[in-house]
Amino acid sequence: MLNTLIMLRPSYLTSSLLLTCLLLSVPITATVHEKTAEQLEHDKWLKLRFSEQHKKLIPIVAVADIFFACDKAKNSGTANYKVIELVENMDRNLLADKLSTCLAGESMQSDIALNYGLYGCFYEQLDHLSKGKKLEKMRVVTVSISSLSREDRQKSFSRCVTDQSISYLK
Repeated sequence: MLNTLIMLRPSYLTSSLLLTCLLLSVPITATVHEKTAEQLEHDKWLKLRFSEQHKKLIPIVAVADIFFACDKAKNSGTANYKVIELVENMDRNLLADKLSTCLAGESMQSDIALNYGLYGCFYEQLDHLSKGKKLEKMRVVTVSISSLSREDRQKSFSRCVTDQSISYLK
């Protein structure tokens, strides 16, 4: 989530963040060398297994995020959907139909859909915060969305959905 928030403000502490990430990665890479060949093979197998699930989950999560935010904006969220419920419980075709209806002729690749997707993804990822803090963070997200280029918004959405999808695999 931190990486995704930083993507919204690319100039925000970039050099400090890179240095911090570099320093934090050292202990992680050091422990990799201590693993046995069998453990490394098992890790590789796990990555391959979850990689396929992850690839299949990403588009579903993206559609759920876009629909969630679209519904919230157009219907004041009266259905009280949660993104995780849309991903795990709703029929994929029904979800796609609901999104199509909500977008009312807009393409999934439109700026409107992209903005909804970003909003929905961050809303879900900030769900653990108190209501006040979540509202504060979502205001920052909303302002940031409007100030980013399409390319930066696409990168942020891809990162956010990727991180979100990984959390559903756990």
